[in-house]
Amino acid sequence: MTEDLGGRYTVTLDLEGVTGKAGLMDRVAKALALPDWFGRNWDALADSLADHTVWPEGAVERGLLIVVRGWRPYAGTRPDEWRTAEEVFAEAVDRTPALTVVLALGGSS
Repeated sequence: MTEDLGGRYTVTLDLEGVTGKAGLMDRVAKALALPDWFGRNWDALADSLADHTVWPEGAVERGLLIVVRGWRPYAGTRPDEWRTAEEVFAEAVDRTPALTVVLALGGSS
């Protein structure tokens, strides 16, 4: 799902129902339309988030905003994995000024 928030290309990453790393990787791959060769591991996620060439069309020019919704249950059941995911998001944002990742505090709808 894309929205126009502040002129940025916005993608909603809905993690409702995600119970593990594999589900997270699948949702990210789908939300960002990542290529089939996306490795579905933490390093591949960090690289893909920071790599403009795999971003959705229009995101490079406007900047990419990823809004993560429905993440709390996953964070609660897999806190170590979630900490790693947060670190990967933060690293990608640090490497890529055009990227912003925000965690929505409300529900996934």
